[in-house]
Amino acid sequence: MQPQQYQMGGYDRAITMFSPDGRLYQVEYAREAVKRGTTAVGIKCRSGVVLLVDKRVGSRLLEPSSIEKIFKIDEHIGVASSGLVGDARALVERARVEAQSNRITYGEPIDVETLSKKLCDHMQTYTLFGGARPYGTALLLAGVDIGADGKAH
Repeated sequence: MQPQQYQMGGYDRAITMFSPDGRLYQVEYAREAVKRGTTAVGIKCRSGVVLLVDKRVGSRLLEPSSIEKIFKIDEHIGVASSGLVGDARALVERARVEAQSNRITYGEPIDVETLSKKLCDHMQTYTLFGGARPYGTALLLAGVDIGADGKAH
């Protein structure tokens, strides 16, 4: 029996190459990293949103207090992550830049939905081109839009 990588015929090396059965292995690997992550929950209430994460440590080599899975993006937006922590940190930094860019450009905080769309677009581009792999993290973006309606997302 041949090793798994030879059975795939190299279809797992390139992000944009479909296998004969129509699968993108790199996208599946990213999805598997998210599945192996811990649970993140968001609860919408009258006065805002609550984010909860399971910070279970899978290795005795890790210091539990060093693991961050909930991040502040802006004064009104937070995010919980599951999956690869390094990928989550990269996306959190991207979200913070987008939020600050919007504040500088338009003089107002970014809407939660707008930030969500910008992050989704950024994440999706990593499935289109070689030289990068898809993000192996899932983000639960939550916040309260500052404005007349004060809508919680």
